[in-house]
Amino acid sequence: MPARAASFRSVFAVAGFRRIWLAHLLSVAGDQLARVALTVLVFDRTSSAGWASAAYALTFVPDLLGGALGGVADRFSRRTVMVVTDVGRAVLIALMAVPGLPLPAAAALLFAVQLMAGPFYAARQALLPDLLDPDRLVVGQAVISSTYQAGLVVGFGAGAAVVTGLGVPGALLIDAGTFALSALMLRFGLERYPPSAPRHHRRPSLLAGCRLVARDRKLRWLLLVACCCGFYVVPEGLAVPVAAELGGAGALPWLLAANPVGSVLGGILLSRIPRERQVRVLGVLAVASSLVLIPTGWAPGPVTIVVLWTISGMFSAHDMITQTQYSLAAPPDHRGQVIGVAIAALRAAQAAGIAAAGLLAQVVAPTTVVTVAAAAGVAVAGVAGIGWSRAVSSRRGPEDHADPVGPAGGTTPVGEHGS
Repeated sequence: MPARAASFRSVFAVAGFRRIWLAHLLSVAGDQLARVALTVLVFDRTSSAGWASAAYALTFVPDLLGGALGGVADRFSRRTVMVVTDVGRAVLIALMAVPGLPLPAAAALLFAVQLMAGPFYAARQALLPDLLDPDRLVVGQAVISSTYQAGLVVGFGAGAAVVTGLGVPGALLIDAGTFALSALMLRFGLERYPPSAPRHHRRPSLLAGCRLVARDRKLRWLLLVACCCGFYVVPEGLAVPVAAELGGAGALPWLLAANPVGSVLGGILLSRIPRERQVRVLGVLAVASSLVLIPTGWAPGPVTIVVLWTISGMFSAHDMITQTQYSLAAPPDHRGQVIGVAIAALRAAQAAGIAAAGLLAQVVAPTTVVTVAAAAGVAVAGVAGIGWSRAVSSRRGPEDHADPVGPAGGTTPVGEHGS
Protein backbone atom coordinates (compact mmCIF):
# COMPACT_ATOMS: atom_id res chain seq x y z
CA MET A 1 0.00 0.00 0.00
CA PRO A 2 1.57 3.32 -1.03
CA ALA A 3 2.53 5.74 1.70
CA ARG A 4 0.44 8.82 2.27
CA ALA A 5 1.49 12.00 0.55
CA ALA A 6 3.47 14.52 2.55
CA SER A 7 1.50 17.41 4.01
CA PHE A 8 1.96 21.11 3.35
CA ARG A 9 2.64 21.56 7.06
CA SER A 10 5.56 19.13 6.94
CA VAL A 11 7.05 21.02 3.99
CA PHE A 12 6.77 24.43 5.64
CA ALA A 13 8.25 22.94 8.80
CA VAL A 14 11.63 22.98 6.98
CA ALA A 15 13.11 26.41 7.72
CA GLY A 16 15.24 26.48 4.58
CA PHE A 17 12.22 25.86 2.38
CA ARG A 18 10.29 28.65 4.09
CA ARG A 19 13.10 31.07 3.22
CA ILE A 20 13.21 29.90 -0.38
CA TRP A 21 9.44 30.15 -0.75
CA LEU A 22 9.32 33.67 0.65
CA ALA A 23 12.16 34.68 -1.67
CA HIS A 24 10.24 33.11 -4.57
CA LEU A 25 7.10 35.01 -3.62
CA LEU A 26 9.03 38.29 -3.60
CA SER A 27 10.67 37.40 -6.91
CA VAL A 28 7.33 36.68 -8.61
CA ALA A 29 5.91 39.96 -7.31
CA GLY A 30 8.99 41.83 -8.45
CA ASP A 31 9.00 40.28 -11.92
CA GLN A 32 5.36 41.15 -12.57
CA LEU A 33 5.77 44.65 -11.19
CA ALA A 34 8.78 45.29 -13.43
CA ARG A 35 6.94 44.05 -16.50
CA VAL A 36 3.87 46.17 -15.85
CA ALA A 37 5.98 49.24 -15.03
CA LEU A 38 8.03 48.97 -18.22
CA THR A 39 4.90 48.44 -20.30
CA VAL A 40 3.28 51.54 -18.80
CA LEU A 41 6.49 53.53 -19.27
CA VAL A 42 6.73 52.57 -22.94
CA PHE A 43 3.07 53.30 -23.60
CA ASP A 44 3.25 56.68 -21.86
CA ARG A 45 6.19 57.75 -24.00
CA THR A 46 5.15 56.24 -27.34
CA SER A 47 1.31 56.05 -27.11
CA SER A 48 1.70 52.78 -29.02
CA ALA A 49 0.01 49.58 -27.87
CA GLY A 50 2.25 47.65 -30.24
CA TRP A 51 5.45 48.95 -28.66
CA ALA A 52 4.01 48.40 -25.17
CA SER A 53 3.19 44.75 -25.90
CA ALA A 54 6.60 44.27 -27.52
CA ALA A 55 8.25 45.62 -24.35
CA TYR A 56 6.28 43.11 -22.25
CA ALA A 57 7.26 40.26 -24.57
CA LEU A 58 10.90 41.33 -24.32
CA THR A 59 10.91 40.38 -20.64
CA PHE A 60 10.51 36.69 -21.49
CA VAL A 61 13.31 36.47 -24.10
CA PRO A 62 16.25 36.45 -21.62
CA ASP A 63 14.85 33.36 -19.89
CA LEU A 64 15.82 31.37 -22.97
CA LEU A 65 19.40 32.65 -22.74
CA GLY A 66 19.50 32.56 -18.95
CA GLY A 67 19.19 28.78 -18.99
CA ALA A 68 22.64 28.62 -20.52
CA LEU A 69 24.00 30.22 -17.33
CA GLY A 70 22.49 27.58 -15.04
CA GLY A 71 25.86 25.88 -14.70
CA VAL A 72 27.10 28.58 -12.33
CA ALA A 73 24.91 26.88 -9.71
CA ASP A 74 27.38 23.97 -9.88
CA ARG A 75 30.50 26.12 -9.72
CA PHE A 76 29.62 28.26 -6.70
CA SER A 77 27.58 27.84 -3.55
CA ARG A 78 23.95 27.78 -4.62
CA ARG A 79 23.03 30.16 -1.85
CA THR A 80 25.68 32.57 -3.12
CA VAL A 81 24.32 32.37 -6.67
CA MET A 82 20.81 33.24 -5.49
CA VAL A 83 21.98 36.10 -3.27
CA VAL A 84 24.24 37.63 -5.95
CA THR A 85 21.56 37.47 -8.65
CA ASP A 86 19.00 39.02 -6.31
CA VAL A 87 21.37 41.85 -5.40
CA GLY A 88 22.17 42.37 -9.07
CA ARG A 89 18.50 42.59 -9.96
CA ALA A 90 17.85 45.05 -7.14
CA VAL A 91 20.62 47.35 -8.38
CA LEU A 92 19.57 47.19 -12.04
CA ILE A 93 15.91 47.87 -11.28
CA ALA A 94 16.87 50.80 -9.04
CA LEU A 95 18.78 52.24 -12.02
CA MET A 96 15.63 51.87 -14.13
CA ALA A 97 13.87 54.21 -11.73
CA VAL A 98 16.18 57.11 -12.65
CA PRO A 99 13.93 59.88 -14.07
CA GLY A 100 14.33 60.55 -17.77
CA LEU A 101 16.18 57.31 -18.48
CA PRO A 102 16.04 56.63 -22.26
CA LEU A 103 13.71 53.79 -23.25
CA PRO A 104 16.45 51.70 -24.92
CA ALA A 105 18.49 51.89 -21.71
CA ALA A 106 15.49 50.89 -19.59
CA ALA A 107 14.79 47.95 -21.91
CA ALA A 108 18.45 46.86 -21.76
CA LEU A 109 18.43 46.99 -17.96
CA LEU A 110 15.25 44.93 -17.77
CA PHE A 111 16.74 42.44 -20.22
CA ALA A 112 19.71 42.03 -17.86
CA VAL A 113 17.35 41.66 -14.90
CA GLN A 114 15.50 38.82 -16.58
CA LEU A 115 18.76 37.24 -17.71
CA MET A 116 19.73 36.78 -14.06
CA ALA A 117 16.54 34.80 -13.43
CA GLY A 118 18.02 31.73 -15.15
CA PRO A 119 20.92 31.17 -12.72
CA PHE A 120 18.67 32.01 -9.77
CA TYR A 121 16.06 29.44 -10.83
CA ALA A 122 18.71 26.78 -11.54
CA ALA A 123 20.34 27.31 -8.14
CA ARG A 124 17.01 27.19 -6.32
CA GLN A 125 15.85 24.02 -8.06
CA ALA A 126 19.24 22.39 -7.50
CA LEU A 127 19.05 23.21 -3.78
CA LEU A 128 15.53 21.94 -3.10
CA PRO A 129 16.46 18.21 -3.06
CA ASP A 130 19.03 19.03 -0.37
CA LEU A 131 16.32 20.55 1.82
CA LEU A 132 13.39 18.18 1.26
CA ASP A 133 13.16 14.40 1.07
CA PRO A 134 11.48 13.00 -2.10
CA ASP A 135 7.95 12.89 -0.67
CA ARG A 136 8.10 16.44 0.61
CA LEU A 137 9.95 17.61 -2.50
CA VAL A 138 6.96 17.09 -4.78
CA VAL A 139 4.70 19.00 -2.36
CA GLY A 140 7.29 21.74 -2.12
CA GLN A 141 7.43 21.92 -5.90
CA ALA A 142 3.64 22.20 -5.95
CA VAL A 143 3.86 25.16 -3.56
CA ILE A 144 6.49 26.86 -5.75
CA SER A 145 4.51 26.27 -8.96
CA SER A 146 1.19 27.33 -7.44
CA THR A 147 2.74 30.51 -6.08
CA TYR A 148 3.99 31.39 -9.55
CA GLN A 149 0.64 30.68 -11.20
CA ALA A 150 -1.23 32.64 -8.54
CA GLY A 151 1.20 35.48 -9.12
CA LEU A 152 0.24 35.50 -12.79
CA VAL A 153 -3.45 35.69 -11.92
CA VAL A 154 -3.16 38.65 -9.54
CA GLY A 155 0.01 40.16 -10.93
CA PHE A 156 -1.52 42.30 -13.65
CA GLY A 157 -4.12 43.90 -11.42
CA ALA A 158 -1.85 44.39 -8.41
CA GLY A 159 1.02 45.63 -10.54
CA ALA A 160 -1.21 48.10 -12.36
CA ALA A 161 -2.60 49.39 -9.05
CA VAL A 162 0.90 49.97 -7.64
CA VAL A 163 2.08 51.72 -10.80
CA THR A 164 -1.05 53.88 -10.85
CA GLY A 165 -0.72 54.85 -7.21
CA LEU A 166 3.03 55.46 -7.01
CA GLY A 167 4.05 56.07 -10.59
CA VAL A 168 6.62 54.10 -12.56
CA PRO A 169 9.71 55.25 -10.54
CA GLY A 170 8.04 54.48 -7.21
CA ALA A 171 6.89 51.07 -8.41
CA LEU A 172 10.38 50.23 -9.65
CA LEU A 173 11.95 51.21 -6.32
CA ILE A 174 9.50 48.91 -4.52
CA ASP A 175 10.43 46.22 -7.01
CA ALA A 176 14.13 46.73 -6.24
CA GLY A 177 13.28 46.46 -2.55
CA THR A 178 11.63 43.06 -3.04
CA PHE A 179 14.81 41.65 -4.55
CA ALA A 180 16.99 43.23 -1.85
CA LEU A 181 14.78 41.73 0.86
CA SER A 182 14.90 38.35 -0.87
CA ALA A 183 18.71 38.49 -0.92
CA LEU A 184 18.83 39.27 2.82
CA MET A 185 16.50 36.39 3.68
CA LEU A 186 18.52 33.93 1.63
CA ARG A 187 21.89 35.17 2.89
CA PHE A 188 20.97 34.86 6.56
CA GLY A 189 18.31 32.14 6.34
CA LEU A 190 20.13 29.41 4.40
CA GLU A 191 23.27 27.43 5.04
CA ARG A 192 26.05 28.10 2.57
CA TYR A 193 27.07 24.49 2.12
CA PRO A 194 24.15 22.05 1.98
CA PRO A 195 24.91 18.32 2.47
CA SER A 196 25.12 17.81 -1.30
CA ALA A 197 27.22 20.92 -1.87
CA PRO A 198 28.27 21.27 -5.52
CA ARG A 199 31.86 20.79 -6.50
CA HIS A 200 33.60 23.65 -8.21
CA HIS A 201 33.47 22.93 -11.92
CA ARG A 202 35.85 24.86 -14.10
CA ARG A 203 33.74 25.15 -17.20
CA PRO A 204 30.04 24.54 -16.62
CA SER A 205 28.17 25.05 -19.87
CA LEU A 206 24.87 24.43 -21.60
CA LEU A 207 26.61 22.00 -23.95
CA ALA A 208 27.94 19.97 -21.04
CA GLY A 209 24.45 19.91 -19.56
CA CYS A 210 23.03 18.69 -22.88
CA ARG A 211 25.51 15.81 -22.87
CA LEU A 212 24.43 14.82 -19.38
CA VAL A 213 20.77 14.81 -20.39
CA ALA A 214 21.49 12.91 -23.62
CA ARG A 215 23.24 10.12 -21.70
CA ASP A 216 20.41 9.62 -19.22
CA ARG A 217 17.21 7.95 -20.38
CA LYS A 218 15.02 9.31 -17.59
CA LEU A 219 16.24 12.86 -18.09
CA ARG A 220 15.66 12.64 -21.85
CA TRP A 221 12.04 11.54 -21.53
CA LEU A 222 11.30 13.92 -18.69
CA LEU A 223 12.63 16.81 -20.77
CA LEU A 224 10.36 15.79 -23.66
CA VAL A 225 7.38 15.57 -21.30
CA ALA A 226 8.18 19.07 -20.04
CA CYS A 227 8.54 20.48 -23.57
CA CYS A 228 4.99 19.37 -24.38
CA CYS A 229 4.01 22.66 -22.76
CA GLY A 230 4.82 24.19 -26.13
CA PHE A 231 1.50 22.78 -27.34
CA TYR A 232 -0.84 23.51 -24.45
CA VAL A 233 0.61 27.02 -23.96
CA VAL A 234 -0.90 28.00 -27.32
CA PRO A 235 -4.24 29.12 -25.78
CA GLU A 236 -2.35 31.65 -23.67
CA GLY A 237 -0.62 33.05 -26.74
CA LEU A 238 -3.87 33.22 -28.73
CA ALA A 239 -6.17 34.45 -25.96
CA VAL A 240 -6.60 37.91 -27.53
CA PRO A 241 -7.54 36.71 -31.05
CA VAL A 242 -9.71 33.95 -29.60
CA ALA A 243 -11.61 36.54 -27.55
CA ALA A 244 -12.05 38.64 -30.72
CA GLU A 245 -13.31 35.59 -32.62
CA LEU A 246 -15.84 34.92 -29.87
CA GLY A 247 -17.21 38.42 -30.32
CA GLY A 248 -15.97 40.57 -27.47
CA ALA A 249 -13.15 41.56 -25.15
CA GLY A 250 -15.23 40.61 -22.10
CA ALA A 251 -14.05 37.02 -22.38
CA LEU A 252 -10.35 37.95 -22.45
CA PRO A 253 -9.71 38.16 -18.66
CA TRP A 254 -11.41 34.79 -18.17
CA LEU A 255 -9.41 33.21 -20.98
CA LEU A 256 -6.14 34.56 -19.58
CA ALA A 257 -6.93 33.40 -16.04
CA ALA A 258 -8.18 29.93 -17.01
CA ASN A 259 -4.85 28.11 -17.23
CA PRO A 260 -3.20 29.67 -14.14
CA VAL A 261 -6.29 29.04 -12.01
CA GLY A 262 -6.47 25.46 -13.24
CA SER A 263 -2.77 24.96 -12.53
CA VAL A 264 -3.17 26.11 -8.94
CA LEU A 265 -6.13 23.76 -8.39
CA GLY A 266 -4.36 20.90 -10.10
CA GLY A 267 -1.22 21.40 -8.05
CA ILE A 268 -3.20 21.20 -4.81
CA LEU A 269 -4.98 18.03 -5.92
CA LEU A 270 -1.90 16.28 -7.29
CA SER A 271 0.12 17.05 -4.17
CA ARG A 272 -2.29 14.85 -2.20
CA ILE A 273 -1.45 11.80 -4.33
CA PRO A 274 1.41 9.57 -3.08
CA ARG A 275 4.64 10.04 -5.01
CA GLU A 276 4.64 6.51 -6.44
CA ARG A 277 1.26 7.09 -8.09
CA GLN A 278 2.33 10.48 -9.38
CA VAL A 279 5.21 8.87 -11.24
CA ARG A 280 2.88 6.29 -12.81
CA VAL A 281 0.28 8.80 -14.04
CA LEU A 282 2.72 11.42 -15.34
CA GLY A 283 2.40 10.34 -18.99
CA VAL A 284 -1.40 10.21 -18.81
CA LEU A 285 -1.56 13.71 -17.36
CA ALA A 286 0.77 15.04 -20.06
CA VAL A 287 -1.52 13.63 -22.77
CA ALA A 288 -4.65 14.94 -21.04
CA SER A 289 -3.23 18.48 -20.87
CA SER A 290 -3.51 18.73 -24.65
CA LEU A 291 -6.35 16.26 -25.21
CA VAL A 292 -8.91 18.36 -23.34
CA LEU A 293 -8.13 21.36 -25.60
CA ILE A 294 -9.09 19.59 -28.85
CA PRO A 295 -12.83 20.54 -28.64
CA THR A 296 -11.90 24.24 -28.57
CA GLY A 297 -12.46 24.49 -32.32
CA TRP A 298 -16.07 23.32 -31.98
CA ALA A 299 -16.95 24.84 -28.59
CA PRO A 300 -20.29 26.71 -28.69
CA GLY A 301 -19.17 29.73 -26.69
CA PRO A 302 -16.66 31.34 -24.33
CA VAL A 303 -17.96 29.59 -21.20
CA THR A 304 -17.22 26.16 -22.63
CA ILE A 305 -13.77 27.25 -23.80
CA VAL A 306 -12.90 28.73 -20.41
CA VAL A 307 -13.92 25.47 -18.75
CA LEU A 308 -11.82 23.43 -21.20
CA TRP A 309 -8.81 25.66 -20.73
CA THR A 310 -9.15 25.53 -16.95
CA ILE A 311 -9.28 21.73 -16.98
CA SER A 312 -6.21 21.70 -19.22
CA GLY A 313 -4.49 23.88 -16.63
CA MET A 314 -5.38 21.38 -13.92
CA PHE A 315 -3.80 18.54 -15.90
CA SER A 316 -0.78 20.70 -16.75
CA ALA A 317 0.03 20.84 -13.04
CA HIS A 318 1.87 17.60 -13.78
CA ASP A 319 4.86 19.87 -14.40
CA MET A 320 5.50 19.79 -10.64
CA ILE A 321 5.91 16.00 -10.91
CA THR A 322 8.16 16.41 -13.94
CA GLN A 323 10.34 19.00 -12.21
CA THR A 324 10.62 16.87 -9.07
CA GLN A 325 11.61 13.73 -10.93
CA TYR A 326 14.00 15.70 -13.12
CA SER A 327 15.77 17.16 -10.08
CA LEU A 328 16.02 13.75 -8.42
CA ALA A 329 17.35 12.08 -11.57
CA ALA A 330 20.04 14.72 -12.12
CA PRO A 331 23.56 14.06 -10.79
CA PRO A 332 23.73 16.19 -7.62
CA ASP A 333 27.00 17.90 -8.58
CA HIS A 334 25.59 18.84 -11.99
CA ARG A 335 22.00 19.76 -11.17
CA GLY A 336 22.54 23.39 -12.15
CA GLN A 337 23.73 22.48 -15.64
CA VAL A 338 20.96 19.95 -16.19
CA ILE A 339 18.28 22.35 -14.93
CA GLY A 340 19.76 25.06 -17.14
CA VAL A 341 19.14 22.80 -20.14
CA ALA A 342 15.51 22.42 -19.05
CA ILE A 343 15.02 26.18 -18.68
CA ALA A 344 16.37 26.83 -22.18
CA ALA A 345 14.40 23.95 -23.71
CA LEU A 346 11.12 24.99 -22.08
CA ARG A 347 11.40 28.59 -23.21
CA ALA A 348 12.33 27.46 -26.71
CA ALA A 349 9.33 25.11 -26.83
CA GLN A 350 6.95 27.80 -25.59
CA ALA A 351 8.32 30.44 -27.95
CA ALA A 352 8.20 28.08 -30.93
CA GLY A 353 4.68 26.93 -30.11
CA ILE A 354 3.27 30.42 -29.72
CA ALA A 355 5.12 31.75 -32.78
CA ALA A 356 3.92 28.89 -34.99
CA ALA A 357 0.37 29.26 -33.68
CA GLY A 358 0.44 32.99 -34.39
CA LEU A 359 1.50 32.41 -37.98
CA LEU A 360 -1.16 29.75 -38.52
CA ALA A 361 -3.80 32.01 -36.99
CA GLN A 362 -3.23 34.40 -39.88
CA VAL A 363 -4.92 31.96 -42.25
CA VAL A 364 -7.31 29.92 -40.09
CA ALA A 365 -9.54 30.66 -37.10
CA PRO A 366 -7.63 30.96 -33.79
CA THR A 367 -9.85 28.37 -32.10
CA THR A 368 -8.99 25.95 -34.91
CA VAL A 369 -5.30 26.61 -34.32
CA VAL A 370 -5.73 25.64 -30.66
CA THR A 371 -7.32 22.38 -31.78
CA VAL A 372 -4.49 21.64 -34.22
CA ALA A 373 -1.85 22.37 -31.59
CA ALA A 374 -3.68 20.20 -29.07
CA ALA A 375 -3.83 17.25 -31.47
CA ALA A 376 -0.09 17.54 -32.11
CA GLY A 377 0.49 17.79 -28.38
CA VAL A 378 -1.42 14.57 -27.74
CA ALA A 379 0.80 12.73 -30.23
CA VAL A 380 4.08 14.03 -28.79
CA ALA A 381 2.97 13.59 -25.18
CA GLY A 382 1.90 10.02 -25.97
CA VAL A 383 5.39 9.18 -27.22
CA ALA A 384 7.00 10.91 -24.24
CA GLY A 385 4.68 9.18 -21.78
CA ILE A 386 5.42 5.73 -23.18
CA GLY A 387 9.17 6.43 -23.09
CA TRP A 388 8.97 7.63 -19.50
CA SER A 389 6.94 4.60 -18.41
CA ARG A 390 9.52 2.27 -19.93
CA ALA A 391 12.37 4.18 -18.31
CA VAL A 392 10.94 3.97 -14.78
CA SER A 393 9.96 0.32 -15.17
CA SER A 394 13.46 -0.75 -16.27
CA ARG A 395 15.90 -2.08 -13.73
CA ARG A 396 18.32 0.29 -12.07
CA GLY A 397 21.70 0.11 -13.75
CA PRO A 398 25.03 -0.34 -11.92
CA GLU A 399 25.76 3.36 -12.39
CA ASP A 400 22.78 4.43 -10.26
CA HIS A 401 23.59 6.44 -7.16
CA ALA A 402 22.90 5.34 -3.64
CA ASP A 403 20.27 7.23 -1.73
CA PRO A 404 22.03 9.65 0.61
CA VAL A 405 20.34 10.87 3.73
CA GLY A 406 19.17 14.43 3.33
CA PRO A 407 18.99 17.14 5.98
CA ALA A 408 15.22 16.99 6.19
CA GLY A 409 15.37 13.57 7.79
CA GLY A 410 14.45 11.42 4.79
CA THR A 411 16.34 9.67 2.04
CA THR A 412 16.92 11.53 -1.21
CA PRO A 413 17.39 9.38 -4.36
CA VAL A 414 19.31 12.09 -6.13
CA GLY A 415 20.37 9.99 -9.09
CA GLU A 416 18.14 7.29 -10.60
CA HIS A 417 19.78 7.03 -14.00
CA GLY A 418 18.74 4.93 -16.94
CA SER A 419 21.12 3.32 -19.35
